[in-house]
Amino acid sequence: MFSRRQVVTAALAAAVSGAVFAQSTGAPSVGSSAYPSQRRSPQGAVWNHDEVALLLIDYQPEMFANIRSETGPELIELNTRFLIRVAKALDIPVVLSTVGVEMGVNEPTRESIAAELPGAVVIDRSSMNSWEDKPFVDAVRATGRKRLVFGALYTEICLAFPVVDALKEGYEVTIVADAVGGMSQTAHATAIDRMTHAGAIPNTALALSTEFFRDWKSAEAEKMRPLIVWYLGEVAKLGTRR
Repeated sequence: MFSRRQVVTAALAAAVSGAVFAQSTGAPSVGSSAYPSQRRSPQGAVWNHDEVALLLIDYQPEMFANIRSETGPELIELNTRFLIRVAKALDIPVVLSTVGVEMGVNEPTRESIAAELPGAVVIDRSSMNSWEDKPFVDAVRATGRKRLVFGALYTEICLAFPVVDALKEGYEVTIVADAVGGMSQTAHATAIDRMTHAGAIPNTALALSTEFFRDWKSAEAEKMRPLIVWYLGEVAKLGTRR
């Protein structure tokens, strides 16, 4: 049996190998017509970058302080920042929301994450379920995207509630399991089960990023290679502090 760390390490090594290979081929610039944009998969089951919106909910200091599930707060923060950089590189719309800031209960989005989205409009709510907040749902609908990538703290509350509602409304949903966390491992795992049984697709930050540009000779690969190299370097730094 392989440990979870061994499996993750193998996946990261594979991604690095692909990035190095692509760089060694002398890829043309993004604007070159030599490499076309990533095509949709024939079956449509694998997601393309131009089909999705990224929804980030309640990445606030109070929530980070109470994460007790498998992926720790530092890696969740890194994975969330990585998802934002991927979204910006590939022109994926981002909807950012908080809870309880205007009420004076909670602080705004964690500074390191907010810094990745300068000038972003933040939708503050009183509802734990963002799908019951009209400005939030209006912002999602305004993206025009029917495939939604969700991240939120906590998994069992502010992620699970809007995910199951969005699915019922006809949206397709991916949940980024290593960019979210719960108040216990049981709470987190139970919520993941609840959402997947409802039809959500579980994924991880690195796997999702590569799903958006599956060919190293796509135009999107030129934008993604430096992001993946940056991400793997940051993951390695976290590993040295454990």
